[in-house]
Amino acid sequence: MASPVENSWKIKEEYHIDEDLGFALPNPLEELPYPFDVWISIAKNLPTLIENDQLRAEVEKLKTLNIDDLQGHKLQRLAHLVLGYITMAYVWNKGDGDVRKVLPSNIAIPYCKLSEKLGLPPILVYADCVLANWKKKDPRGPMTYENMDILFSFPGGDCGKGFFLISLLVELAAASAIKEIPIIFNAVQHQDQDTLQKALVDITSCLHKALEVFHQIHDYVDPNEFFGILRIYLSGWKGNPQLSEGLLYEGVWDTPKKFAGGSAAQSSIFQCFDVLLGVQQSAGEKSAAEFLQEMRTYMPPAHQNFLHSLESAPSVREFVLSKDNAGLQAVYNDCVKAMVSLRSYHLQIVTKYIVIPARQQSKKNQTAEEPSEKENKGTGGTEVMYFLKSVRSTTEHALLKEK
Repeated sequence: MASPVENSWKIKEEYHIDEDLGFALPNPLEELPYPFDVWISIAKNLPTLIENDQLRAEVEKLKTLNIDDLQGHKLQRLAHLVLGYITMAYVWNKGDGDVRKVLPSNIAIPYCKLSEKLGLPPILVYADCVLANWKKKDPRGPMTYENMDILFSFPGGDCGKGFFLISLLVELAAASAIKEIPIIFNAVQHQDQDTLQKALVDITSCLHKALEVFHQIHDYVDPNEFFGILRIYLSGWKGNPQLSEGLLYEGVWDTPKKFAGGSAAQSSIFQCFDVLLGVQQSAGEKSAAEFLQEMRTYMPPAHQNFLHSLESAPSVREFVLSKDNAGLQAVYNDCVKAMVSLRSYHLQIVTKYIVIPARQQSKKNQTAEEPSEKENKGTGGTEVMYFLKSVRSTTEHALLKEK
């Protein structure tokens, strides 16, 4: 008898997981039909509009559009991405501290209605700016940095392109491991240790490839541009002193709402391997585990459902522990170590792109907020170094002790 996970895995549509692209949206659309095309024209010209001090006036002139005419998942995802870009630009504008605390109803109403339809929050999330924000230059060409571009940009030149595309390419490298998951559950069910071992080796290899791709961030993303410009537009209104009350969505809610900014913790791919390998983030620092659970609510519901389905599947870790098979345990440990390596590297990246520039800035400008405040805050609103160290430590705890 087939396991539930294996059956539901075959209904790929249900989880919105692509065989080649994993959680990324396949071939995102680039244009919205009339009258929504006005949103696109603003989103495509954000850097210029911001530079010329025209962005907010252009947004305030927009008519309130009825999103019921936006039919189909891909059109709705494009509209959510576009409204996310416009919202971030409207709130932060030039990133110089002139912050808007109210999102006008002509944007807030359609954005919140659309978000409700998609099951996503009304803020720019990872599923927007990474998973649905790409195109190939040559449609027949490969999924490589050279043959790809992002659909919309914030100020800061090519920094956003580098940051979003490298994040996507890391996802894609790890995504090829997803097809091993049903093989793994099938192997556990049939007590087939050899097949399980081979599948774990394949997953480890994909995670190593993801780490290799991650290294390319240095080639395309400048730390000062990231910290001083792009990061501002990715910041949310939760745990952010500049919007301590949150953002008021005019015409939708009577009180301001707090939403976290885009964060790698909103990526389903690494949470997926945590669940698969039995890495118990909840066994570590409570705040880190809570944050990861909260970040799931920023993922598309289909991806959240996929993670739930993995949690109700047989435990791979318990199976490996129950077998007196040193080879199998070593292969399992290699897989966990690959996750640890990714998380260690993420810490190095955060040090280079957030901690060091924050310190440099606070030295230059003694009146700025305490360096510890800025250097410790991730775009998702967490104490970023503490959070990442905690997640890495609980991943290390999943390693099986060698007998």
